[in-house]
Amino acid sequence: MRSLRWPLLAAMTAFACRGEARQATGQDALAALVDSLRVPVERAAGLSFKTPPASAMRSREQVRAYLVAKLDEELPPERMRGIETAYRLFGLLPDTLQLRGLLLDLYTEQVAGYYDPDSAMLFGVEGADRSQLRLVLAHEMIHALQGQHLPLDSILSARSNNDRLTAAQAILEGQATLASLDVLAPGENVARNPEFWELYREQVRAQQSSMPVFRRAPLILREALIFPYLQGAEFMHWWMQSPRADTVPYGRLMPVSSEQILHPERYRRGDQPVELRLAPDSGAVYEDVLGENEIRVILATLAGSDEVQTVVPLGWGGDRYRLYRTPGGPALVWYVGWDDARAAQRFMRAAGAGLSRTARRGYRAALDSV
Repeated sequence: MRSLRWPLLAAMTAFACRGEARQATGQDALAALVDSLRVPVERAAGLSFKTPPASAMRSREQVRAYLVAKLDEELPPERMRGIETAYRLFGLLPDTLQLRGLLLDLYTEQVAGYYDPDSAMLFGVEGADRSQLRLVLAHEMIHALQGQHLPLDSILSARSNNDRLTAAQAILEGQATLASLDVLAPGENVARNPEFWELYREQVRAQQSSMPVFRRAPLILREALIFPYLQGAEFMHWWMQSPRADTVPYGRLMPVSSEQILHPERYRRGDQPVELRLAPDSGAVYEDVLGENEIRVILATLAGSDEVQTVVPLGWGGDRYRLYRTPGGPALVWYVGWDDARAAQRFMRAAGAGLSRTARRGYRAALDSV
């Protein structure tokens, strides 16, 4: 599920808010806060600002208008309909859910600040207290740095490969998460603490319960929003322990699948996904790639679980689905390549009966192996 960047920084709240008095922030205070964070952010990221980041305050109404415009730009109506229909057929979204409205509600829930790559500006949201804004800005200023050193538009424009886009987002968010931890807890090396990652996950889960819109969202949406932060940070933690720790996985080093993010050993040994290409068809209305992580969401949904298991690799080799318009309604065709016959058989056993059992009224699900 492709999504806009969403500043979900709950796991760092404990570090950001220690000893901070809660107070509102105006324009002058915002500029001073950004300036005070500039050097610590540069030090933590290992990069320098080419130009100091500009900042401004925005009302909640302005933020929602901005998100409406960005959502319509990145997910125009035809693409939104394609995603919504495909994920309904996969059993990931209920028929009654209006995806666009829910996404807007998710993105605006508890937003305190954000970085806009188009204007290269940082924005604070009116009404946010200083401690919350400091937390968000420490993260978003890393993205401002990335924007000055990377072609973010090209990196985040994988329109026909959602899984590759997810991997790129995981690197950007993972780097920002780890670097902002260093800004907010300097000298503590919290990410090196063996107990940190479990605490990190527990805090994210706890924060979910305080977000009503997020809490009631389908698992596929919650996972799409959290994955880049949780799994991206864990991948970057692994990277910082590797022989390449003095570099950043940008450019040709950037992971290209959620499988590589979930299982860094697959990345290390160069396990590249197979790119499945489907012949042109005038009846096709939308196509994309799920990838290992979203297949895991399907498996969790079929099992009735509210948690996605990510420990053991599935043996995913590549996939692509295509949505067709037919006289009888939309139809979905999905091709998945597996590393070997055993991986394919495991998936058929785990998902085959479940997909057939949960087929929508008037539809049938047929699985075959070749």
